[in-house]
Amino acid sequence: MAGKSFTSGGVSLEAQSRDDLLLVDGYGDGGFRLLGRRVEGGVMVLPTGFYPIEASDVQRLSAADVVKATGAAKKPELILIGTGEKMQLVPSAFRSYLEGEGIGYDVMDTGAAARTYNVLLIEGRQVAALLLPVD
Repeated sequence: MAGKSFTSGGVSLEAQSRDDLLLVDGYGDGGFRLLGRRVEGGVMVLPTGFYPIEASDVQRLSAADVVKATGAAKKPELILIGTGEKMQLVPSAFRSYLEGEGIGYDVMDTGAAARTYNVLLIEGRQVAALLLPVD
């Protein structure tokens, strides 16, 4: 794992062990805890960094919210989509976009998506999480 870099908001960290993975440390009150920092609103989480998204609810999800994942040098094999307090269907245009990019996705509530992302990342899977906030 040595030598892997994480970049977010101008901060660059170098992973030295599995303990240094970019995990979702917490969620609630309209945001997330990542790399020891509070992030307000929705977020796209990749093993290499995290990025705020524009969508505030599931009906506003768009290709722009996952561009960091679909444009990555190594695309994730799976994007976990956390839709808030409860699982909701995502818009068909958004699903079609992910399918067109050849990226698998799984839709669930945000808590389940955050936990599943952490487990899969620890297992060494190429995974991303698109997380909408919960109160």
